[in-house]
Amino acid sequence: MTAETAHHWPVPPQDGYTVDDLLTLPDLPPHTELIDGSLVFVSPQRVFHSDAIDLLVSGLRCTVPPELKVKREMTVVTDRRNGPEPDVSVVRAEAVTSREQTYFEVADVVLAVEVVSPESESRDRKRKPHLYAEAGIPHFWRVEMAGHNERPVIYVYELDPEKKVYKANGMYHDRLKLPAPYDIDIDLTAIDEL
Repeated sequence: MTAETAHHWPVPPQDGYTVDDLLTLPDLPPHTELIDGSLVFVSPQRVFHSDAIDLLVSGLRCTVPPELKVKREMTVVTDRRNGPEPDVSVVRAEAVTSREQTYFEVADVVLAVEVVSPESESRDRKRKPHLYAEAGIPHFWRVEMAGHNERPVIYVYELDPEKKVYKANGMYHDRLKLPAPYDIDIDLTAIDEL
């Protein structure tokens, strides 16, 4: 590698990065997340990941009430040292203040969705749901690819607000029909058409 093509990565502060750093450091790769004071760079998306996000965003927008908005791949500030980026979020409409906005406060998020990728399995299955629950996000979905037909399987969780942990609320294969956080009905087999 020549001096002209060498990458110059930022040196982490002794106490780790903060959300302010995440939002202001120049030239970070797209979709960089802040987890426990460390910057996390994500790998390129697979087709399943992209298609699952498109399917859910489209399906959620079909029945979203006017007081909520569906957003994809936006940072959610959960605390000073954490700024994860859910693949899909449902936020309060009044939280969307500008087309130049780059993040949402956790108090404005009612649903966070993570589509699991091989490189993000541990974060998406363990760490991020824990962060979201501790921060009080009422609903969390984890999306996995079913091996036999490569369709999404949605694991739905609801927050126990006193214990700040998620409780399993169902697993959905072909159709996702839920009453919360609002009436939702998504044909998961439609991913075959994308």
